[in-house]
Amino acid sequence: MTATTLIHAEASPRRLLKALASQEALLAIAVIGLAIIVGLYNPRFLAMRNLSDVLLGNAYIAVAAVGMSMVIISGNIDISVGSLIGVLATVSGTLAVEGAPIIVTWLAPLVVGILVMAFQGAIIAYLRIPAIVVTLGMLSILKGGLIGVTGGKWITDLPDSFHLANIELFDAVPMPVFLMIVATIFAAWWMRYSAPGRTIYAVGGNAEAARLCGISPPRATVMVFALHGFFAGVAALLYATQLRVIQSTVPPNLELTIITASVVGGVSILGGVGTVIGSTLAAILIAEIASALVFTDVSPYWIRAVQGVLILITVIADILRRRRMARA
Repeated sequence: MTATTLIHAEASPRRLLKALASQEALLAIAVIGLAIIVGLYNPRFLAMRNLSDVLLGNAYIAVAAVGMSMVIISGNIDISVGSLIGVLATVSGTLAVEGAPIIVTWLAPLVVGILVMAFQGAIIAYLRIPAIVVTLGMLSILKGGLIGVTGGKWITDLPDSFHLANIELFDAVPMPVFLMIVATIFAAWWMRYSAPGRTIYAVGGNAEAARLCGISPPRATVMVFALHGFFAGVAALLYATQLRVIQSTVPPNLELTIITASVVGGVSILGGVGTVIGSTLAAILIAEIASALVFTDVSPYWIRAVQGVLILITVIADILRRRRMARA
């Protein structure tokens, strides 16, 4: 056996251990492990109907977390996404009730989402106003404007053809799950292998170094917010079309859940690090925890506390990791 062969033989277990220690692998293990533990306590948790509800009812959160992960990796954050999803769902439902072509009702939230987020990105990039300030202002505008215009009314009598989330591809794959998987795979591939995708990591890691390499941080910021708006539009469409009645309000604490999924998924709150695969797995884990609380007779209100603990643990671990790397 040659020295090269020995080196490869020793490196293979190390690569395997490194892969198992990744955030994505840990989250996948947590999702499976939690299902087994809760299933042993209450077998009804593993019923196909419940597992399907966990995925179908929260696929839109995973899609929104994909865009949020891109924004945080770029070194920014958006706390207006929950309000935007509420507005876009109301716009889509209103168009459907008023008789607009179904394709228009499906495309409208995507277009409006891109425009709103690109506008925010431009303010952040070119006026150099912190993202948290801009998005906090937009949160108030969207939430207050939605209630002011609609009065929080219910949108009823939605046409059957409007319900995109009820479609099953090949009579087996629900549309929300399909779009969640496609969005995650496409975004992961695009960020890793395309030049614009790698630009997001460069700007989030060190904007000044990226500028010296010929990258325009302002253009990258506008681009990533526009992409975030697209995914928010898809999320709003899935959210609106899974309901028979739409209330013209903002879903409570939605932005916190989306941000939690991104951060717990391994995206560094300081920017430059993370993947969208982790955010999707984290969104599934959070939804699974919420369902597990119900099946173990624990108040579902504890889910907010659990989200807070997950954020703190993840952020502290990320900061400690960065300090260890800096010392090394």
